[in-house]
Amino acid sequence: MRGRAGNKPYYVYLLECRGGRLYAGITTDISRRVAEHRAGKRGAKFTRANPPARLLAVRQLANRSAALKLEAALKRLRRADKLAWAVLHATS
Repeated sequence: MRGRAGNKPYYVYLLECRGGRLYAGITTDISRRVAEHRAGKRGAKFTRANPPARLLAVRQLANRSAALKLEAALKRLRRADKLAWAVLHATS
């Protein structure tokens, strides 16, 4: 899926971190961003303190606005609802 004028798609992702904690974020390059989280680089103070154990789910969206809205909604969910969302958008 590509946005208008050839813009890169955005991805909303859910990580399971140390201790079973969950982290939601957005990016245009999922592989790069997960590697940054694992390496403790760039932003995400939470994942520096709670390193990611695995990528639970990814959803591709056409633009940044849609991704930010979904990320905000996902962060408001209870843990059980986040895990249910992850089942719908699970990675292989």
